[in-house]
Amino acid sequence: MKQLAQNLRTGETLLLNVPVPLARKGCVLIKTRKSLISAGTERMLIGFSKANFLLKARQHPDKFRLLIDKVRTDGFWKTTQSVLRRLDQLLPLGYCNLGEIEAIGEDVEGFTIGDRVVSNGPHAEMICVPVNLVAKVPPDVPDEEAVFAVLGAVGLHGVRLLAPALGERVAVVGLGLIGLMVVDILRAQGCEVMGIEPDEDRRRIAREKGVVAVNPSWSTGGWNSKQFGEMDGVIITASSKSGDVISMASAICRKKAKIVLVGDVPLHLNRADFYHKELTFQVSCSYGPGRYDHAYEERGIDYPQGYVRWTANRNFLEVLRLMGNGSLNVKPLISNIIPLENYLCIYQKNIRSLGVLIDYNGESKADETAIRNPDNVFAVQKVVAAIIGAGNFACMTLLPCLRGKCIKYIASLGGSRAAELAVKYGIPFVTTDYREILADDEVNLVIIATRHDEHVSIAIDAIRADKHVFVEKPLSIDARGIESVKSALQNAPGPVSLAVGFNRRYAPHITRLRQLLDGGPMNVVITVNAGSILANDWLHDSARGGGRLVGEACHFIDLVAWIAQSRITEVCTNALTVQGCMSTENASVLLRLANGSAGAVHYFSNGHSSYPKERIEVHSLGRTVVVDDYKVVWGYGFEGFRETKRDAGKGHQEQFDKLFECIATGKEPIMPLEDVWNSSQATLAARDSMWTGGWVKVP
Repeated sequence: MKQLAQNLRTGETLLLNVPVPLARKGCVLIKTRKSLISAGTERMLIGFSKANFLLKARQHPDKFRLLIDKVRTDGFWKTTQSVLRRLDQLLPLGYCNLGEIEAIGEDVEGFTIGDRVVSNGPHAEMICVPVNLVAKVPPDVPDEEAVFAVLGAVGLHGVRLLAPALGERVAVVGLGLIGLMVVDILRAQGCEVMGIEPDEDRRRIAREKGVVAVNPSWSTGGWNSKQFGEMDGVIITASSKSGDVISMASAICRKKAKIVLVGDVPLHLNRADFYHKELTFQVSCSYGPGRYDHAYEERGIDYPQGYVRWTANRNFLEVLRLMGNGSLNVKPLISNIIPLENYLCIYQKNIRSLGVLIDYNGESKADETAIRNPDNVFAVQKVVAAIIGAGNFACMTLLPCLRGKCIKYIASLGGSRAAELAVKYGIPFVTTDYREILADDEVNLVIIATRHDEHVSIAIDAIRADKHVFVEKPLSIDARGIESVKSALQNAPGPVSLAVGFNRRYAPHITRLRQLLDGGPMNVVITVNAGSILANDWLHDSARGGGRLVGEACHFIDLVAWIAQSRITEVCTNALTVQGCMSTENASVLLRLANGSAGAVHYFSNGHSSYPKERIEVHSLGRTVVVDDYKVVWGYGFEGFRETKRDAGKGHQEQFDKLFECIATGKEPIMPLEDVWNSSQATLAARDSMWTGGWVKVP
């Protein structure tokens, strides 16, 4: 199928050929008829992608400061490569889609195949969308109008936050698609509306809707409420780089009025503008309650109507109802309808048109879940691998390490990211259904790089299909998963191996450390300055990521056992407590090992970003070895060795080289199963100890 995407580094807009996504649990698969180009959002994205590196940095000064810190810790070249890899990726365009349901995922109710629906899906011939972001279209609303529903919901939510009363005077600043729809919604509520917009054509449309529309440059002496009467409220739907928009809005307000920001303007608020009038200012978030809430969007858990009357989905439905009864008229907003193949005639120009619709010919089919490149002949090799998952780890770390190795497939649920990586790394097959990989007898190694909660089920399926399995850490986020993988291995149809991505044990500096300290009881202390991540990141979710203690600190629990050359027998965790809640990303884990060694893993997210990420100290038999961020090894008490300085990396490349070599030659697996089970179980025991407050034995 075809899908539009934007390259954030080069600014190029592309029409990609990607596999059709699967109708996953809680979602519906939609065959697109029409989609709407959101001129404001997509123009801003294209402008950012076409800007040079310095201009990109100026647009995001907060991220630029983090970049400077990263240069200090990782060096200029390594930081530059990391940034370029992040920018050199394709971002799907669009979020206003209309089509008909082609397939229905598990646990979806209220829809049938063939239903005509709107959703926030991208510009693509086939899309998979969570059920709470999909709404049925009434029969009396044509496709060309219904496709505006998602943008209409953005405006409707802003109006709900303003909560205007019948007869109140409201100004709408910015008469783009959302602004003009807000005009209709306010008039339907009995408000007197004034529009403020520099574009004459848009002011004309507003006047035809029966409102006063003025140019913001009309007032040469400065805006004030006496020019046309005081406003009870202002809704800003404009996109501007000037902070004067908010000052203008405050100038035309009455005392105790309210301003709601729906658009994108700088939040440089002037206290004097708000002080004397005691104005209220609020930012509106997208379509309404539920947006960006994982439980609502991905798991389909709706908010009770008695407590949250207007959710994102109910706003979709209300916009469609207003279209059906004529209260919301979007016909004047339709500038042009173009076929998907002619996308460049819009994206190569400055997007100033109002409503540009994309029309789809509907040739894609729901069962086209794979792309095969016949020009790329795949040679017979001893190790033929497939990658399941196309997220940041696969893009930034995994695939660069696998250059030159035989990768036959890459799979992802959405398909677009996998298709992009396949082109970049010369992978001949792309699929959204990993079962196609398991059915291919030529593939003998499956590399799993999906979200943590999916590791166990895919690993078990791959083992049952007689494949060697590499799982990016952790193996499992619960004890039941570990036992399930054990059982699958015991009943495997052939001799397959299992490895987990504990790459630090293969780092050159760790290898050197093990050579220096060959045996003997030791104390191992590892301090990790992990840095903070967003509060809504999936890694924090115990059901999806397992929390950072399980999802990330497992690296260092395994590393303690590897350095001490012994298995972990007991663990005890002490976590930072904030407002009565223990933090899984700020914890100290004490470890007892079978050979008498002791370890401590200090995993913190509350340190400064300029401090080194990882520091390892080992004390044994009157000697000390320190590894500082895998760049320097210092030795104390050794004859002929004092220090080694080399940025040797964290062992990712060495890990995959050894993995392929072991499978190709039939050697012992790179990681003994006893180590897999012990490190995985010790990590879960560390989480249990945090809650119980004492030592927990490792099974």
